[in-house]
Amino acid sequence: MAFTAADFYDRFMGRFSQPLAHAFADRAEVRAGQRALDVGCGPGALTGVLIERLGIDSVEAVEPSPQFRESVTHRFPGLVVRDGTAEHLPHPDDTFDVALAQLVVHFMTDPVAGIAELARVTRPGGTVGAAVWDLTAGAHGPVSAFHAAVAETQPEWVASQLKPGGAQGDLGRIFRSAGLGQVRESVLTTQVAMASFEDWWEPFLLGAGPAGDYVLGLTEQARDDLRERARRLLPEGAFDLRVDAWCAIATV
Repeated sequence: MAFTAADFYDRFMGRFSQPLAHAFADRAEVRAGQRALDVGCGPGALTGVLIERLGIDSVEAVEPSPQFRESVTHRFPGLVVRDGTAEHLPHPDDTFDVALAQLVVHFMTDPVAGIAELARVTRPGGTVGAAVWDLTAGAHGPVSAFHAAVAETQPEWVASQLKPGGAQGDLGRIFRSAGLGQVRESVLTTQVAMASFEDWWEPFLLGAGPAGDYVLGLTEQARDDLRERARRLLPEGAFDLRVDAWCAIATV
């Protein structure tokens, strides 16, 4: 799976990941005076929150996608953004006070190795954290209604989207397997305003992420059918969409 242009992804997921970033930074107790690393920063939802709280000189980011690196560098001139993956971070041991991965664990090739790397580059007494959307059936999330609509005809595709970290307890098990103790697991909940069903639906047509790839692979008729099934699952008019993410925080 490959994302399309960074701006498409930001239009699709940014409306959810940006409010999540504030809740995630709160839960990780990010505060002035710390030095932080954003792992798998994407277009910079969490990066921006870290910069607001710590200043740009106290934040670095790592991202394997050239499009996302270009996007976040343009958005935050002067930010140090390095090419790399969570499993192989390009930093010395004990470099940061906080290392966070938002919406990244489910895309890691080896989540345990990835979290172990976050711990390696974090000083003793520092904080490692991860957050991942709740991807279980019946969940409250950005794509939950989409998954429910798809499941009416292709439940096997929906089942394939349950990635590491996406179910209750997954992140805690990954953290403990990476050698971290005293893991604090919780749910981060935010409310995202939707002007209408179309406001929610249209970003799925941009081809961003697994859901976008799925939509673009449908025939026009199948796409229209999916849209109408999803419409029946969501309120008419403007509505607030609840989105939940699993969160794990540990002290190194």
